Amino acid sequence: MGRWEPDARGRLEQAALELYVERGYENTTVSEIAERAGLTERTFFRHFADKREVLFSGSAALTELLVNATLGAPASASPMEAVSAALEATGAVIQRRGAGAQQRQSVIAANAELQERELIKMASWASALSDALRRRGVEDPAATLTAETGVAVFRVAFARWVGQPRKRDLPKLIRESLDQLRELAGGG
Repeated sequence: MGRWEPDARGRLEQAALELYVERGYENTTVSEIAERAGLTERTFFRHFADKREVLFSGSAALTELLVNATLGAPASASPMEAVSAALEATGAVIQRRGAGAQQRQSVIAANAELQERELIKMASWASALSDALRRRGVEDPAATLTAETGVAVFRVAFARWVGQPRKRDLPKLIRESLDQLRELAGGG
């Protein structure tokens, strides 16, 4: 691949993920990622601040999707219904990434620094969701409780999806996890 070929960012993401899976995150350098992608280190740093950000570069777009879907839920939707719709929409986007999302998660699971960064991302999702709920008129502590609960439901559903030996529908797993939570809470 030559440097003039399109989609440098996508090529860098793919090269990084391949190398992280093959060699481990810690044992992969920016130089190796750029070389595998057929690009220069300078090009890498035009797209990413560091090698960790390759795995988290879509976080802002997913957070925006969560907020917009929460705000766009019907006015009649309960806070949890609005959050559930947002999480299902986000799950659908992640599911389209398929094996890449699952490989990404295996890389994160193998590295404490990346696990910490993933937890920070989840905390930012909860904060963004609670802000969106407040914009919908939900007061605290209900907005915060709903957002934090929604993120916990997502994490459980995502772990089930990643761990499934056969293809499963991530939005459906999110709904199932929320239904299980309702049953546990006595809300049938």
